[in-house]
This record gives sequence, C-alpha cells and structure tokens, in this order.
Amino acid sequence: MEELKQDSGLNTESIIHKPVMLQEVLSFFVRIENPAPLVLDCTLGAGGHAQAILEASPAASYIGIDADPEALERSARRLSAFSDRLTLREGFFDELLLDLSESAKAAKDFRKPDFILFDLGLSSHQYLGSGRGFSFSADESLDMRLSPRLEDTAADIVNRLPEDKLADLIFKYGEERYSRRIARAIGEARRNAPIRSSAFLASLIAKAVPPAYRHGRIHPATRSFQAIRIVVNGELEREERALVLAANLLAPGGILVVIAFHSLEDRISKRFCREYGKIRGFEELCRSPLVPSQEECEANPAARSAKLRALRAPLSLRAPGTQKAPGILNASLVLKAPL
Repeated sequence: MEELKQDSGLNTESIIHKPVMLQEVLSFFVRIENPAPLVLDCTLGAGGHAQAILEASPAASYIGIDADPEALERSARRLSAFSDRLTLREGFFDELLLDLSESAKAAKDFRKPDFILFDLGLSSHQYLGSGRGFSFSADESLDMRLSPRLEDTAADIVNRLPEDKLADLIFKYGEERYSRRIARAIGEARRNAPIRSSAFLASLIAKAVPPAYRHGRIHPATRSFQAIRIVVNGELEREERALVLAANLLAPGGILVVIAFHSLEDRISKRFCREYGKIRGFEELCRSPLVPSQEECEANPAARSAKLRALRAPLSLRAPGTQKAPGILNASLVLKAPL
C-alpha cells in the first residue's frame, strides 16, 4: 500500500510507496533455509516488498505477478537494478499459479518457490492515480478493472444488474446494511441516464443513506465501492483458488504469507490456514493474525486494517491427491440483503 506526499497537485509521481508490514514479511522471509531462495510475489504492486527482499538477499531470485500492466511498468522501473534476478508476469495470480502448477507437473526439474507472498490491498496508485474509478474522491470513469483484459466494468454491473441482485451484491461483498436503499437509489437514477462517473455514484449513495451514517467514520460509499470492485475483478474467488494453488506449489519447508485488508479477504485466509494445516500438515506460523504496529499505522494510515497470516510447508510434502480444499465462497449470491 502507499501514501501520498502533501503536494499541491496530485499525480502518480507524487505517490510514495510504503509496503505494508514490511518488517513482518522480512521476519518470515529470513526463516527460509535455502541460501539462494526463489520468491514468488503474487501481488507485485509498486514493488516495495520486492525491493526490500532483493536487497536483503543478494542470491534470491524473484518472480513478480500483477494483473495491472501499469503496476508492472512502475515496478520494472523501480526494480531495474535487479533485472538479472527478476521475472515479471502480467496476469491474475490464480490464472498464473495454475499455469505454474501445470508446469510443475510436466517438468521433473521444475524449481518450486521457497517463499510466496500475497499483499491483497490496492495501492494508492490505483485508488488515486489510475483514473479507473476505484476512489470516490475524484470524478473518474466507473471502470474498477485491475486488468484491461476483463470485459465487464463497474459501470456495466451498476447499470445492468436488477435492483435486488445489486442489493444482494452490495450486502454480500460490502457488508453494507443499507444495500437495499442504495440499490433502489441506483435503479431510480439509471432510469434517467446510465451511471458512468465514480463521483456521481458516490454522491448517489451518500444521499441514499441516513444522515447519521452519511457523516460517520468512513465515507458512506466505501462499502459499496468495495463490493462492486470485488465483483468486477472476482477477487474473493481468485483468492480462494490461488491460496490452494500456492500452497501446493511451495517447496518443502517453504513459507506462504498473506496480507488481507478487509474481513472478507481475511476470513478466507484464516479458514484456509486452519483447514489446510489439517489436510496437508502445514504449520500455522501465527495462530492469531499479525497486525501493523501503532507506529506504522501513524506513518501509513493505509496499513490500519491489515492482517497478516503465514503457513510453512512440511519438509516432506504429501501429494495433494483428490481431497478438495475447503470451500469458502460461492459465485452465486447466497446472502440476501435485508428488507
């Protein structure tokens, strides 16, 4: 995650990267016994964790994955000094992990990663510098796609879904108690003209909720925007698939670290760590999640909601077999918004 300089004008060059929970990530990385480890960063972002790990371990090789081509371009510039040890791959982590898993099955000499990292939060570059409508603080196109390869934008979902389905979506993925009011307001507005602006949608949501909620601790559109973004990018389903693939891909004794930023993400990683340890004998390295220090939260408010969990693969890995890893979420909208 990142924070902004207090500059008079906002541009992507004014954004300084502050990787969340960096010291905690490094504390797990140094437990790797391989003196020349292979690191797989499934959410490269602006490359803050990558830079720290590559600097700390001159013999490490690093594979960085990101669905956002703009993020990869920034990382390539930032990490140019490590180009001989760095491989960048564009794509969603669940899809690329599946490709790597197939390669591991096909090649006997496939090198498995010793350390796998997921930092599931969006960066401030994406919130404030992408122009894709992730934030309600600017008037931008209502897109919210992490990758241009995706077909449906946030505008497509907001303007196409029936009101009841939209309410269920906002309730399920945003845990928004006023989801039905918000969906009703969206339905009324789009009957006049399609909703294409992030600022207009945020204003619409703010007007739909009670005044006390409108002026609460967080912006009233926060949960709705989260829900729409999650659905546009399939974030929770991708996380669930990717964690299983990543754990199966780890080298014996390797470590998997996941940093989540909201309760839905953390619920998946929590249950996965608990259940996968029982199924395959992985060691849960922190029974309770690690959270950022007070000093880090003060220096980087974006870190406040972060929760870190970690697993270590056994030294002798059993084949995954046919046992299904625990299912957590389903693509269907099983939760219904309150009336």
